[in-house]
This record gives sequence, structure tokens and C-alpha cells, in this order.
Amino acid sequence: MNRNTSSEIPSSRGKIRWQPLLPAVLLLFSGLARADFGLSESTDFYTVDTGAGLVFTVRRNDPGVNTWSPGDISSLVYEGVEYQNWVRGSQINSGFDWLYRGVSAVDVSAETVGEDTIKVTVEAGDLTHYYMARRGYPHIYMGTHFTSEPNVHGLVRYIMRLSSALLPNGPEPSDLRGTVSTVEARDIFALPNGETRSKHYSNQRLKDWTHIGATGSGVGMWIIRDDHEGGSGGPFYRSLLNQTTNNDQELTYIVNYGQAQTEAFRPGILNSYTFVVTGGEAPYGRPKTQWFADMGLKGYAPRSERGRIAGVGIEGMNPDYEYTVGFANATAQYWADVNPINGGHYSRKDMRPGTYTMTIYKNELEVGIREVTVTAGETNVLPSISIEADPSEAPVIWRIGDWDGTPLEFLNGDKLTKMHPSDVRIETWDPSDYIVGESTAADFPAYMWKDINNDHVVRFKLDSEQIAAGHILRIGLTCAFAGGRPNIKVNDWTSTFQWPSSQPRSRSLTTGSYRCNNTIYSFDIPASAFKPDPDEWNELTITAISGSGASGFLSAGYSVDSLDLLE
Repeated sequence: MNRNTSSEIPSSRGKIRWQPLLPAVLLLFSGLARADFGLSESTDFYTVDTGAGLVFTVRRNDPGVNTWSPGDISSLVYEGVEYQNWVRGSQINSGFDWLYRGVSAVDVSAETVGEDTIKVTVEAGDLTHYYMARRGYPHIYMGTHFTSEPNVHGLVRYIMRLSSALLPNGPEPSDLRGTVSTVEARDIFALPNGETRSKHYSNQRLKDWTHIGATGSGVGMWIIRDDHEGGSGGPFYRSLLNQTTNNDQELTYIVNYGQAQTEAFRPGILNSYTFVVTGGEAPYGRPKTQWFADMGLKGYAPRSERGRIAGVGIEGMNPDYEYTVGFANATAQYWADVNPINGGHYSRKDMRPGTYTMTIYKNELEVGIREVTVTAGETNVLPSISIEADPSEAPVIWRIGDWDGTPLEFLNGDKLTKMHPSDVRIETWDPSDYIVGESTAADFPAYMWKDINNDHVVRFKLDSEQIAAGHILRIGLTCAFAGGRPNIKVNDWTSTFQWPSSQPRSRSLTTGSYRCNNTIYSFDIPASAFKPDPDEWNELTITAISGSGASGFLSAGYSVDSLDLLE
């Protein structure tokens, strides 16, 4: 089936629209809003009443339009009010019948499990999705399991398409209402005043958020994430969470996503998340899901099949930074905050058994790596470990910025994740020369592109002893686009070109993500390159180079972590 993949509501393109049936169906489901807990079915639908004011309907068959698919939530009624957008279903990607090339068959079944739970199962190719209800809870518990990555779009995300008229209050950076022009691709737009909006700018670091949602008059609708053990990208990964259009309030739960993706996807385990309705307040905590063990879910692992890691401490931490410990293998990913008060203790429970790469992060910069093993039913206690790879420990003549895996301290660093770099609120990307000893990190651009702010200059002086020796200049990148990397010139001396770093091939710098693969470029500068007089200014010119990329803000570029001249 040929589908429109834009987040805007597509036309039916000559196909029969389902809307003429809307009034009759709406009356049917609204009448069920306060019925008892239970499952009912018709030829076209399974209807689940949670017994808590929430009634949802899952489509069983193909209606013959490209905006609906079997397996979609086609109605979502709370306290007698319909919140589902009727032009398009809530679904995985763009529909369960368009996940795998050459596969359009979707099987939908439903059953009551025991007296208090209901399960609707949707099977499409190698993907199985579950909708579940528990008596007395205004929730839709969801789980997605796939043994191979859906290859039509190369991602897995569930999109709740709710009425923006009834739920008008979502994240402002991703509210497209009132935009009048397209800034980039088909997903970044601008208001008349030049402010930019995009679904990408609702992003947060994965470790920082537990729920996403929108509110209306006396109601809030939210998706609460699980541990995200089946995701990819680690604790600092950023991707879109929400989009508001004239018709839709889209709550988007990303299981995995290709944008700025730094590692392979993780198939084979259950990814669970929960849609929750409140009176408008944000949800508190995560719903209990231990009862999933009785639901016959593919890829589910109960607590009895999981283990724990506990670390005694981490030595060598800088008290000015937060530290995180990440765990990753081909099956799952986890993370834990490091407690700075008691010597760096950390603990992570409910991990699937196996051998993991454990990474210590200073903010978002990798400063230590080792292997650890998790055994089901046991706690692996790790002895105190020392940080061995913090670039900040090297003695320097001067340093610009912090070695922390982010460009946030630099010019425009506070705006990178929530607006396009062309936004009217952005300060110039090409400020005046940086003067060591006078300028601050906020005077140096967070991003550098071939077409936008190339050949940026840093001026510095050296004393007589420093002039007599060669030095190493380090430039750290957190991300690079289209093979962008730095090359340098010091006065009349020019460095040789270096190879591009290994980075995601997708857009990053313009879609709110500076988080890719941290890389350090080192340049050996001979003593002959420096001015012989200590009173003279040396001129360092930094050039973004690449043979790839488009133009403007899509030209080759990179995000800066820090740069320094070593003693």
C-alpha cells in the first residue's frame, strides 16, 4: 500500500474516506464510556472498556484507505468524549500493514485474561504489538516486540493521534500551528516572526524524561516510558516526542529511531510503555507491570530472570559534573546515576543476564570503559574503579570550553536542541575572533559549518619557553554531519587533512541533536609554526572541511566539545 509518511494529515488520494461512518460509531462508543470493565467485538472492531471512564477501540480489518490499518486505535473515548482523530488511526509508524516490504497482512485478536485484564494482539510480519487493559485503570498498557527491524521506514515508534482541539497544550517547540513556511525538509517550519517549530524540538535526553503528554480542559493524556531497555543510543539519546498540528496532538513513543543513531538496533525483547489519562496533572511514577508475567507476551522477562549491578565507587570524579554509568550489549541497554556524596556509588537492578560494556560518563563524555557480567537472581558487586580517560587531566596552555561531551557552554549552546540554527532568536554563528585570556566559551560557536561560519580564528600568545617547543592542539567533536571535521592553520603553517570520524549519516545539527560519537582530533604543531616574539599574537584558523554535504546549514559541519593547546 502506498502511504504518505508525513506527520501532517494526508488526503485520501481518491480512496473512499471513512468519515461518513463517524457519527454512528461515535454514538456507539460514547454510550459505552461508563459501561463495566470488559471486552466486546463486532465484525470491524474490538472494544475495550477499562471500567475507569476510558474506552478504546482497535480496528480488526482493512477499511481500504491509506490513513487506517488493522491494529490501529480507531476510537479513544474518555468520560463520553472522543479524543481520537478520526481521519487517521493511532498506530505503529504509518500503519501495521506497512511495516515490512511486501507484507500487508495484519492479524488482530483479543481475549480476556483472568477476571481483571484484557489483551489485544496485533501481528504484522515480524512485529507483534499488544494493547492491554487492567480493571479500574484509565490506562492502555502497550508492548511492542519485533524479531527484525521494520524495513519500510527503518524505525519503530507508536504515534497517538489525538484531537489538538481538545488537547491544545503540548510542548511549544513542536507546535506547528501558525507556521507559514518550510525551513528544512518537510518537518521543520517557521512562524511569521521567524521562530522555528518542529517535532524534532520536543526532544529530551532519554535519561531525563519519564512521560510525554498534552492537556486540555480538566484532562491530561500521557505516555509513560519504561526502562527503554530495547532502545538504542544510550542515556543521552535525543529524539522527537510530540507534534501539534491544526488537527492532531501527536504523542510519539520512540522505541528506536534512525535520526543521529550511534549504534545498532536491539530486536528480540519486549518494549513496554503506557498511555495514561489524568485530570490534567502530570502522572507520578510508573504504572506497575509485574502482572505482565501472566499475559503471555513475547520477549517479556520477569524480575526473577533478571540481575543487578552495584558499584562500590568511582575514583577521580570532578565534583563540578554529574556522572552516569551506562550498560550496553546487543540485547539491551541500561544506565544508572552515580551518587557523588558517598564516593561514587551506583546501582542498577532488573537487568537481563549477559555481559555488558559498562561506560562511565562525565556528563556525556566517555571517561572509562570495562566489561561487567549480570547473572539472573544475583547482585554483582563491583569494586571501586578509577577514571582513566578524562582529557581534562592533561596540562594545557589554554583551553576553550569543557571536556564534557556537550557544546552547551558555547555560543548558542542553550538553543541547540529546541530550534533550527537559522531561528531569529539565534545569535550570529560567526562572531569576532576569540582572544585567549579575554574571551569566554560563550564567545566561541557551538557549531561550525563549511558554508556558515568557516575559518574561525583564535588568537593567543606564548611565552619564550612555550615558543621553543612544539605543541599538540586538540579539538573535540560531539557530532559531525556529512563528514565534517576540523583542519587548522597556525600563522603560516597548515596541518595535513585527517579522516572523517565515524558518525551517523542522518541530519543531526539541524534537528536538535548534538549527541553522536565523541571524537578528538589532535594536531602536532611544530615550534617553527609559532611567532618567535612572546609579545606577538599567534593566529589559529579552524576550518571545517569535507567533500560531502549540501549547502547552508546542511553543509558539512560539526559540534564542538572543547579545544585546547597542550603544554
